[in-house]
Amino acid sequence: MAYDRVYNFSAGPGQLPETVLERARDELMNYNGTGMCVMEMSHRSKAFDAIFQDTKARFIRALDVPDTHGVLFLQGGASTQFSAVALNLIGKTGKADYAVTGNFANLARKEASKYGQIHVAYDGGPDYTHIPAQEELDLDPEASYFYYCSNNTIFGTEWQYTPQVGDVTLVADMSSDILTRPVDVSRFGVIFAGAQKNLAPAGLTIAVVRKDLAGRHLPITPQMLEYELMLNKDSMYNTPPCWCIYMLGLVLQWAEEQGGLAALEQRKREKAALLYQTIDQSRLFTCTAVISAGRICASKSRPPSRPPPRSWTPGSSPGPQTGAL
Repeated sequence: MAYDRVYNFSAGPGQLPETVLERARDELMNYNGTGMCVMEMSHRSKAFDAIFQDTKARFIRALDVPDTHGVLFLQGGASTQFSAVALNLIGKTGKADYAVTGNFANLARKEASKYGQIHVAYDGGPDYTHIPAQEELDLDPEASYFYYCSNNTIFGTEWQYTPQVGDVTLVADMSSDILTRPVDVSRFGVIFAGAQKNLAPAGLTIAVVRKDLAGRHLPITPQMLEYELMLNKDSMYNTPPCWCIYMLGLVLQWAEEQGGLAALEQRKREKAALLYQTIDQSRLFTCTAVISAGRICASKSRPPSRPPPRSWTPGSSPGPQTGAL
């Protein structure tokens, strides 16, 4: 690889395309003749507004976001949305459904329980090696919303379908698989994602919010977490993560050049198949328990593997382990 770069299989920040990094390098000291770096610009300047509007337009095209939804570029990470979702949506009935299929879904459930009555529609713990089929979901028709995390970064499972929840608002944390496959955004009330796994450097959180849900927040909701305020201010209530928004725009432009989401999904599936094949053939690493289910639930975005325990010696079987890479 150029620049002596490594292949990064971390579950955290993902690799950015080299052409994106090279362009950011070339524009670092003097962006588009402005004489300054994007990090030095006022977020209300014409130069940055052009970056912002172009990036948002590219995101809307990439995910085919309908006019019924607004796109927000926020701070605080996806974990802040654990609070924001509940604060903005649970007030309708005071109740919500959560499918707990991994660590982050469980953290979101715990946070939401501060603001209302949480019903666990599915609990996959403690191993989190299974994604429920539609018929396994215990749905409450009076829930204000149904929440799930579409890809389980730590344990390596992924929802291969969109849950059917009737008239209940559907909410998804797509932090680790957003823009890896086409999504029917019209079916969702809220989609949110931390950008660092697929889209841009850490520091940017994207929320796609159905506009008719704005204004339903609880009275205790901090202003920075109000969807209504952020939609009205077009993410500009305060200084947004300008550099990360700029980098997102470059990544989205790169994605368009690759052929869009359909092409990226095909590339993802090919890479996942290669990784799973390599894990299967390895005497050192083993796959998680999803293999026993024919990998129906296995993540195509974050293929999981397990290292041997510290007591392992070469030549012996790794045996069962806990934890995942």
